[in-house]
Amino acid sequence: MFGDLFEEDCSGVSNKYGKRKKLKTKALEPPAPREFTNLSGIRNQGGTCYLNSLLQTLHFTPEFREALFSLGPEELGSLEEKDNPDAKVRIIPLQLQRLFAQLLLLDQEAASTADLTDSFGWTGDEEMRQHDVQELNRILFSALETSLVGTSGHDLINRLYHGTIVNQIVCKECKNVSEKQEDFLDLTVAVKNVAGLEDALWNMYVEEEVFDSDNLYHCGACDRLVEAAKSAKLRKLPPFLTVSLLRFNFDFVKCERYKETSRYTFPLRINLKPFCEQSDLDDLECTYDLFSVIIHKGGCYGGHYHVYIKDVDHLGNWQFHKEKSKPGVNLEEHQNEEEIDDPLRILKAVLSQEANNLIPVDQLGQKLLKKIGISWNKKYRKQYGPLRKFVQLHPQVFLLSSGESAVGLLNCSPEAEADSLRKDQHTVQTLTSDSAGLDGRTSRPHWFDINDSKVQPIEEKAIEQQFQGKESAYMLFYRQSQLQRPAEARANPRHKVPCHLLDEMDAANTELQTKRAEYDSTNNNIELHLHLGPHYHFFNGALHPVVSQTESVWDLTFDKRKTLGDLRQSIFQLLGSWEGDMVLSVAKLLPAGLHVCRTLDGDGLTLCELDVTDEEDILVWGGVEVGGIQIPTGSDCEPLLLNVVHLATSSEGCPRVTESPHVFPANAEVGSVFPALAVPVGVAFIHKPESAGEERWTAIPKEDLAKTFREQGLGNGSSILIQDSSDEKNSLLAKQRKWITSVNEVDWVQVKNLCQLGSEEEQITISATMNTVVFDIRIKAIKELKLMKELADCSCLRPVDRDGRLLCPVPDNYTLREAELKMGSSLGLCPGKAPTSSQLFLFFAVGSGTQPGTEMEVVVEETVSVRDCLKIMLEKFGLSGDTWHLRKMDWCYEAGEPLCEEDATLRELMIRSGDTLLLVEGKLLPPGFLQVPVWWYQPRGPAAQGKSLRDQTTCTPSPGAVWRAASAPGAPGDVCKDTSLRYLGDLEISEDATLAELKAQALTLPSLSELCTPSPAFLRAWTVDGQRPGRLLRDGQQQLREHKLGRKAKVCLEPLQEEEFLGPRDMLLRTRMRLPGQRAYAPPVDVVWDATQGTAGSLRQRVADFYSLPVEKIEIAKYFPDKFEWLPVSSWNQQMTKRKKKKKQDNLLGAPYYLKDGDTVGVKNLLVEDDDDFGTVRDDVGKENQTRLTLGTRTSQEALHVRSSDIFSSAETPGPPHRPEASLSIHVGSFR
Repeated sequence: MFGDLFEEDCSGVSNKYGKRKKLKTKALEPPAPREFTNLSGIRNQGGTCYLNSLLQTLHFTPEFREALFSLGPEELGSLEEKDNPDAKVRIIPLQLQRLFAQLLLLDQEAASTADLTDSFGWTGDEEMRQHDVQELNRILFSALETSLVGTSGHDLINRLYHGTIVNQIVCKECKNVSEKQEDFLDLTVAVKNVAGLEDALWNMYVEEEVFDSDNLYHCGACDRLVEAAKSAKLRKLPPFLTVSLLRFNFDFVKCERYKETSRYTFPLRINLKPFCEQSDLDDLECTYDLFSVIIHKGGCYGGHYHVYIKDVDHLGNWQFHKEKSKPGVNLEEHQNEEEIDDPLRILKAVLSQEANNLIPVDQLGQKLLKKIGISWNKKYRKQYGPLRKFVQLHPQVFLLSSGESAVGLLNCSPEAEADSLRKDQHTVQTLTSDSAGLDGRTSRPHWFDINDSKVQPIEEKAIEQQFQGKESAYMLFYRQSQLQRPAEARANPRHKVPCHLLDEMDAANTELQTKRAEYDSTNNNIELHLHLGPHYHFFNGALHPVVSQTESVWDLTFDKRKTLGDLRQSIFQLLGSWEGDMVLSVAKLLPAGLHVCRTLDGDGLTLCELDVTDEEDILVWGGVEVGGIQIPTGSDCEPLLLNVVHLATSSEGCPRVTESPHVFPANAEVGSVFPALAVPVGVAFIHKPESAGEERWTAIPKEDLAKTFREQGLGNGSSILIQDSSDEKNSLLAKQRKWITSVNEVDWVQVKNLCQLGSEEEQITISATMNTVVFDIRIKAIKELKLMKELADCSCLRPVDRDGRLLCPVPDNYTLREAELKMGSSLGLCPGKAPTSSQLFLFFAVGSGTQPGTEMEVVVEETVSVRDCLKIMLEKFGLSGDTWHLRKMDWCYEAGEPLCEEDATLRELMIRSGDTLLLVEGKLLPPGFLQVPVWWYQPRGPAAQGKSLRDQTTCTPSPGAVWRAASAPGAPGDVCKDTSLRYLGDLEISEDATLAELKAQALTLPSLSELCTPSPAFLRAWTVDGQRPGRLLRDGQQQLREHKLGRKAKVCLEPLQEEEFLGPRDMLLRTRMRLPGQRAYAPPVDVVWDATQGTAGSLRQRVADFYSLPVEKIEIAKYFPDKFEWLPVSSWNQQMTKRKKKKKQDNLLGAPYYLKDGDTVGVKNLLVEDDDDFGTVRDDVGKENQTRLTLGTRTSQEALHVRSSDIFSSAETPGPPHRPEASLSIHVGSFR
């Protein structure tokens, strides 16, 4: 498409000796051979990992593979005739045959599915888009069935994967049975709230659904509604059972999809007899062995698939790269590795050792670290997620407190514990070897992890790691145990492969071997250019040929895998004779000539090991001298060809420019250019050729003349300009346009006189370019403003922003481009020197914020400490004291984070010139201390203990004690206006202090001493969240650090009449009895509820007991103050299962109630008021206000949209949060 746009024209490209580099086309690398497993993977086309995993599973199903191989060209046709419209070619089975043959026989690391996906009719977009592997399994089987119509393999899918389910409804009156049969190719089982595969099958095919009470069944025989039982059974079992796990669900509360990552076990061997219709079946017919697990890693909107596969025919090499045994390895630790890999077992062991069986979640992580020596985040987080989430996902094992801050083991009856123990033992037993009891390696099952192109052997126990987490099992494949493979199929990949495919694969392997040999030869042969030392002489800092390039350089093609000694021997044979030692050195052709970089040593080393590359220049010489002159070697003294421009004044007084090339060693000082040009003293400017077409001169300070050319960044082709110091008339700025042709159009900058000295002009315009040095502009401004010459040593230029504010001074040696100044900028000529490279120019002010332009200025060393900088600024302001600290101003002109490290230097804290520092009053807290604002919380109305503390004491609050309502705006008064907060003061307290110590310290506050609280035990502590109490702080002996208060936390204290001892499972609720006929509630009363079970029944019973009412005569509801809504807590219908005899109960701690400490619960006495209304008049007003506010916001948004539509041609449409899903399809021709 681009023609020869990128072809290089080499006709005129040559060095000064006529040598040209040859452009070599790199050979296309053939596919890599198989790795040590001797199994082939499948290349990912961009998003086909799901397809690769399913194809590998079908390939390692020998019965499927061989049944497909049994269909010959006479039935399927030939791929050579696929473009013939008259030929009946079944492309999909043919491509699948060919892919399986490649996976079996072709010696390559990974096969390609490009031909197969082309036969599906997929485009490049389909190959880049990921789909669901369960959906692909059904679509692929349907496409195969359609493709094999009319062949002997028409029943291939049904014969191997088809099964039937019978659904029955039995009338309990007449015993009439109504049944319906269903076909299946795979079983879809639930994952949510199910422990494992066997439990899911039990729920589906053992438990019965009973129709009774209000849900009766109409019996056709009885012709009336009767009680009945519905059940399902497996009627026909297929040879191969496919199980699809429903890990993707939809959350109707959040209205979004999510992936179920909870623990879900499945056995290596399973007996389906309990789930079958015929109870007299042989166990062998119902026993299945797991042989493939497709695993999904990621979320519901994307991820990656790979597969664990059991090699039934032992086609692969199942070996591990074992590490050498190290001395001192503890055998017990090695034996405990398997236990450590199971986080559930470790956490249960940790919690079982606790006396009260309940500890904070953070403390659980610390105890886990002590037990196994590694933290949860390093060991388990990547696979199982955060510790708290892992505990939440296992409610059948762990019990979380109401605030989810503490965790313990769920109390179980001895029978339940024994049943759980048997389950764990059964899981461990099912994850052992199939041939337990047989000795030797061959008895162990061969499992491999096939991840696209990569194939790795794994232990069978690795399957257990896929029970749960973001990376977990998604599809299971079982085969009947009675299916036996013939002996000739073992380790024989050619078994039952058709002859035409065998011939094709043999020919392909031969071609691959030839290509690899050719590539190996081409890839390892390099071209060397031998420069013969006797044909060179040294002058002007480099080697040059004496006669011609042709006679001095010989080309040699050599294998880089051979040694340096072999190369030396080949050169001896090539030259025929050589006097003295032969030394081979790597050289480099530079513009200055040939330079020796390094000498090759070690005749036993290969050229590859010596880093000799293709097209390398090799100098063949004696090793010390060439032509009697000692040769400098190494990259440090590499000769540089520089373009030296000398600007001087001729004898007639006219400026004269000379330009000539000079060669200097790279490690020579820049000042050495002056004696080379016979200039005693001068000024040097450097020009770099990288900015072609643009002038870029940079002045070199005098102190930098001692640096080397390399340190100054000079290379071959760089220009350096030398000007005599005595030549003051001919300024570089004024004269450069006369001898440089590639100069940008001259522009200007404005300079204002801010030196407070008398001058005829206050502002002048100076011509300049982006490469003009600031020093020249400053000196010219002083002359044109007719100011004193003394200002040349004590003035500086400072940019002026659009608001007239002076910015940081610009160093004299900067160009306008380096100072990031634009043409037309305003500069202020100010007194005082600009800061040096080791100094900082800072603005500073007093207070937490300041307006731009009102700051003071200071120049300090960048190595000064924060403490010393603070002292300097305080002295400037005339302030004293040690109660100040520094903060850096942010871009909003507000105080940012404090500079806490007082001994750190400004450079270490990344303070730069131009930054603004603020002096803020107040001493910084020491590390590990918190400043906690403390509030007083007084519920309005009697609490659970009766009257409030202020009503019981003889003390009275001071007249100035003003109580402030802390409820949200618009909250209903009789529900949310029962809380008031009063600010008491701030406490400085260590994070290591306990909650009890915080309460005791709060009692010392003057405003709290007026309230006469007896002791800290009579205070209840809450966090403050949104101007109302948030989280209840328990356990007075727990450190504040463990309470996770944070640096900005606020605490409120609530008075109690008596000491309170809340257990970790107790929940504090504010209950309010509804006043009959008034649509209002009585004042709140505290009720402590044991939330161990967290069910509606237990809460209803607790409230009924507290109010001495029958449980069936009350209704309760939780109040949501932000929505002004009451959500009734009803007693849900509870199902009874046959197997577990255990009630399935919903938890109030989860959705939709999310009960927590401090929540308001309304109570209705059905004996005096029997209706469904829990709302109040204030709730109605609050909802109306919210509706009015919402409508007003919507109206303003619509008005804004109408106005914006006049500006923009099309309305803005928000982009979808996720990539839109597309349907998956496989296009199949008609063969009927």
